Amino acid sequence: MSPKELQYIEDALGHEQFLKSQCQQAMGQLTDPELKNTVNQLMAKHQELFSRFYNLV
Repeated sequence: MSPKELQYIEDALGHEQFLKSQCQQAMGQLTDPELKNTVNQLMAKHQELFSRFYNLV
């Protein structure tokens, strides 16, 4: 893997981690169960993507 490719993966990891944390923050502020469920699903998807990118390294 080239240094440039590694940098792309590191950037993607950072983005997924940020998006997951934003979902966690939103879940703490939401009261509607349906919205909470939707955000929880988004958070799980970002965790899955993080894991997939991490496994590329």
